[in-house]
Amino acid sequence: MVALQDPPDRSCEPGPGRARAAGLCAAAAVAVLLAGCASRPATDGPGARPPPGLERTPDAEPRIEPVRAGGPNKPYEVLGQRYVPLPADAPVSETGLASWYGRKFHGQPTSSGEPYDMYAMTAAHKTMPIPSYARVRNPANGREVIVRINDRGPFAQGRVIDLSYTAALRLGLLNGVAPVEVRRITPAEIRAGVRTAPLLPPDDPPPGEGPLADGAAAWLQVAAFRTREAAAGLQQRLLLETADLPGVALVESDGWVRVQAGPYPTRAEALQASDRLQRQYGFAAVVVQRGSASPAQ
Repeated sequence: MVALQDPPDRSCEPGPGRARAAGLCAAAAVAVLLAGCASRPATDGPGARPPPGLERTPDAEPRIEPVRAGGPNKPYEVLGQRYVPLPADAPVSETGLASWYGRKFHGQPTSSGEPYDMYAMTAAHKTMPIPSYARVRNPANGREVIVRINDRGPFAQGRVIDLSYTAALRLGLLNGVAPVEVRRITPAEIRAGVRTAPLLPPDDPPPGEGPLADGAAAWLQVAAFRTREAAAGLQQRLLLETADLPGVALVESDGWVRVQAGPYPTRAEALQASDRLQRQYGFAAVVVQRGSASPAQ
């Protein structure tokens, strides 16, 4: 028999699914879990009538939330392995396998005490403080999402995060376990607005189509931040990690600091560069136009 210490949680991540241990597990069940667990039941999916437009579900919105001592942030043990949750301000950056859990656990309590909502942008992690926010990237297709960590798990070898059904849908991971990159958005970064602002601030004009206006150039807008410090950090990362950008500029207006790469003489060249930027480096960008000022500011 295995008793899960605080917090009660999943004891194994079977293939793309999971088995939750609530309280005491029978010894026979533990033997099955240790052997690798069964694969996800065919019934564990989105349900007969999933909400429409799940692929357009917005990311979790990072915000400052208190991380209390105890509860889901106390050390705990699962199948003889002890886990110690990280401090509230700890950064996390890792790669490994991701999986997801669906309607089998929909409505059941998570480690945070909140009911699990398979249609929300949430996830389970073994040691991130609860609650936390994390950016998860699927390197196979370049898709990224932001999720709120409110649960513990997964506990199978090599698995680093267990996603809600909708988060997995948006990442293109519903077919099974797949490699991902995970990075926690720390409280300090949330305060600074790092990598949490929309790609286009509300007052930006849409990218548009057709030829550029006279005297304008095409730029790739990679992100927009509320603080210059956060924008400058991404500017330096782009300059260090990418080799084929003409330049990277910081454009400040209306309380936003936009990170833009360019300039490009035509929209077609900018679109080609945007595709390379996402395929090779994982940065998503949209094409905007503005005056062809100095490429670096």
